[in-house]
Amino acid sequence: MEKKEKRKLSLHKFLYNDNTVGYTFALPFIIGFLGFTIVPMIVSMYYSFTDYNLIKQENFIGLDNYIRLFQDVRFLKSVRVTLKYVFFSVPLKLAFALFIAYLLTRKSKAVTFYRSLYYIPSLIGGSIAVSLVWKELFSSKGLINSILMNLGIEKVSWFGDQKLAMVPLILMTVWQFGSSMIIFAAGLKEIPSTYYEAAKIDGANKGQSFVKITLPCLSPIILYNLVMQTISAFMAFTQAFVITKGGPNDATNFYSLYVYNQAFKYYDMGYASAMSWVMLVVMSLITLLIFKSSKRWVFSEAGQE
Repeated sequence: MEKKEKRKLSLHKFLYNDNTVGYTFALPFIIGFLGFTIVPMIVSMYYSFTDYNLIKQENFIGLDNYIRLFQDVRFLKSVRVTLKYVFFSVPLKLAFALFIAYLLTRKSKAVTFYRSLYYIPSLIGGSIAVSLVWKELFSSKGLINSILMNLGIEKVSWFGDQKLAMVPLILMTVWQFGSSMIIFAAGLKEIPSTYYEAAKIDGANKGQSFVKITLPCLSPIILYNLVMQTISAFMAFTQAFVITKGGPNDATNFYSLYVYNQAFKYYDMGYASAMSWVMLVVMSLITLLIFKSSKRWVFSEAGQE
């Protein structure tokens, strides 16, 4: 009877222990992380050293897939296309998000409504339906060409010209500025108004206050948004897959799209796995460079770099 009471007390302590509760709530994430991230990564690493094609038994081929990458002209072009997309889309998106956030932090009764309104594109912006709408807007008979023709400008073959095909995709990415805007808006609200009052007394105008106060105080948030949006841009897929299919002449053949085509169009899983790992390394290096450079431009109130 006494042992039964002890067992019951131990079970009660175990169930109501903070660690037990924490592990219980964390368990679904841990299972999902292991099942959908870690295990696929390990399998992908193994397949990157094989000629696996979904049908035949894979053979170990060592570094052949990685060597083949640097002899593949289409792969090298997809790298250049992706870097070009990241270089133009990320700064434009962040600048536009900061501009809108700056406007929305001004005193207004409808500011909550406007924030929600501007955030909506981020909720639906990556969907196939929106990509189709965007494709229709820039088609030969779409709204954009109609506006150009009304202004006396000849219509443009947005998706038929190698030099212009990237433009609608970049504009669509910039349009999805909502998540960055919300974070910028939160950061702007945290800047003490006394900074601006002191600057005004010293004769600083709004432009000088923005450069000397707003940007330095907001630099940690700029760093966060820069890293997140850079990673997101490297993984861009839907817009190119739905709107351009990578064309014309691979002008919008993003890295992710090329990986997808190798894996599910040509069934070259081993090669696609090698491409995925190279992509991970490239993204890690660029993220590391951003963090290294941040020591020069991220402001710290404690004066620590």
